[in-house]
Amino acid sequence: MKSITLKEVEKACGGRLIGADRAISGVSTDTRTVGEGDLFFAIKGERFDGHNFIGSLPEKKAEAFVSQEEVESDLPYVLVDDTLKALGDLAAYYRGLFDIPVVGITGSVGKTTTKDMIASVLSAKFNTVKTDKNFNNHIGLPMTVFKTEETTEALVLEMGMNHFGEISYLGKIAKPDIAVITNSGVSHIEYLGSREGILKAKCEIFESLKPNGKKVLNGDCDMLNTLREAHPDALFYGFDPKKDLVFAEDIEYLSLEKTKFTAVIEGEKIPVELKTSGRHMVLNALAAMTCGKLLGLSPQEIKKGIEGFVSPDKRMNIIHTEKYTLIDDTYNANPQSVKAGISAIAPLEGRKAVILGEMLELGEGSPDYHREVGEYAAKEGIDTVVGIGNENVLKLTLGASFGGAKKVFYYETKEEFYNNIKKILKRNDTVLIKASRGARFEEITEKLRKM
Repeated sequence: MKSITLKEVEKACGGRLIGADRAISGVSTDTRTVGEGDLFFAIKGERFDGHNFIGSLPEKKAEAFVSQEEVESDLPYVLVDDTLKALGDLAAYYRGLFDIPVVGITGSVGKTTTKDMIASVLSAKFNTVKTDKNFNNHIGLPMTVFKTEETTEALVLEMGMNHFGEISYLGKIAKPDIAVITNSGVSHIEYLGSREGILKAKCEIFESLKPNGKKVLNGDCDMLNTLREAHPDALFYGFDPKKDLVFAEDIEYLSLEKTKFTAVIEGEKIPVELKTSGRHMVLNALAAMTCGKLLGLSPQEIKKGIEGFVSPDKRMNIIHTEKYTLIDDTYNANPQSVKAGISAIAPLEGRKAVILGEMLELGEGSPDYHREVGEYAAKEGIDTVVGIGNENVLKLTLGASFGGAKKVFYYETKEEFYNNIKKILKRNDTVLIKASRGARFEEITEKLRKM
């Protein structure tokens, strides 16, 4: 982090400095990781109150802190009304100290993978800072901004949300030069009411787009397609050469770890080879390559960057064991991402199995969304469908059965499944494991890995 003073913090946060002015060289919200020269933000959360840990800051060699309570301390601090808001205010100020391109990404599915792909492409030319893992909320995004240093040449920020106003808030901090929306599905429909509501919330990213900023949208998404007339300046990517400015052709899904295609960007053809598989991964790659083109990368740099991408842990992570090929995609799940995972394994040779759990935050339509996923697995020719979980998962397996899947199994618990693995899976099966994060399906991955 570039050094700033407490006076700057005071002004940026609209607070009051108590004590002497000092320079700070880092920001922390966790006393377990706070270090020398850091400014600690005492944030009140649901389970922890950072104010309770202010007393430990001197021994951690922290430089100062931000508090929403008046306290006795030998360290200087900035008193504010709300420490969480102050964190965002300081991040917005700090973002303004750098004249570098910023790419903001949101979407119902694929935003973390797309973020990593964009960073991989931009890193072929720029010293690039990106959101770590999925730290894309009111705390994670500001903390990513604070990683920006004087040597940073590009910043890639993921923006998550499940309520109206959240993308708008994060956008005011990020002030992106390029806004990417990967898609608009049904994630968090429980809170946003409808797919139209979800689309409206995603489009909040345009509010803080810089003048002459670029909008990069997935033309393969039905909801985003409705924006073509309202946003004629948007750059659409997809598979339709008649509608999309950037599109893919000559696609070959060679294996789980290799997909070949040619990206056509404003008429220029760039043949690439991805170290992953699936139609959705091609779309994510097109978004990343579009950003590279907009920021002046050469075709050779774009090709180098996208071919250097490796999938993050628990996102289509391929594990070869003595018995099975496992695809650990257990980070999270919604109807779109589960269907994308199914589509990725469907063209492969040999037997394919899916082990699926509940998809959360789908509201009243949850049973129907689960049933549709089961039907989709059957339509795509998946040999074995296993559902583990509650009544929604039962609906999923019923959808697979009525859809004509060859073998369908349902269990309420993982333990029941473990007791029946040998009669369900066969040697050399390709197995997709996927559910919402709360289901902890990575436990199933570990069980199968050790068999």
